[in-house]
Amino acid sequence: MRADLAALADGDLASLSAGGDDEAFTEIMRRHRQRVYRLILANVADPDEALDLVQETFASAHGALRRFDPNRPMSAWLARIALNKCRDWGRRRAVRRLFGLATPLDEVADLHADDRPLPDAEAADRADLARLSRAVAQLPASQREPLVLCAVDGLSQAEAATLLSISEKAVETRIRRARARLAEMLGR
Repeated sequence: MRADLAALADGDLASLSAGGDDEAFTEIMRRHRQRVYRLILANVADPDEALDLVQETFASAHGALRRFDPNRPMSAWLARIALNKCRDWGRRRAVRRLFGLATPLDEVADLHADDRPLPDAEAADRADLARLSRAVAQLPASQREPLVLCAVDGLSQAEAATLLSISEKAVETRIRRARARLAEMLGR
């Protein structure tokens, strides 16, 4: 990768990439992949699915670079694409679940790995985190997305409001409701 790409702004990289410079897009992915992964993982609670959705997000972003507005933050643009991919994944999952209801339970049990935690404290922490991740993934998107954007991705409520096209007060309310629902789900 060319060293000069690291010094360029995201908008400049987007322009270069839209013009066919693959190394410029590689730099965009390098800068934003961890944040996109965290955002997606917090929404789907499955590391393997999250990796697939990160790839889908960047593939879609690459195809849409000509529509990117360089006056807006690349991170917000990528977050919007990632959230759309998570919503698509959720719809596909609902369809799979519907078809899964027709599968005998003993066949389904054979398809799933045994995910009993190891008997040490680290495994217990991982189990608690996995439980929380699953609970967050079960929240309605209207509550999950603002919570993840602010609590996991570190956006301010104003930034999340802009990204989600809702008011700042709506973000605050949805986060409060999400936290109350999580406490209820986790028995706290």
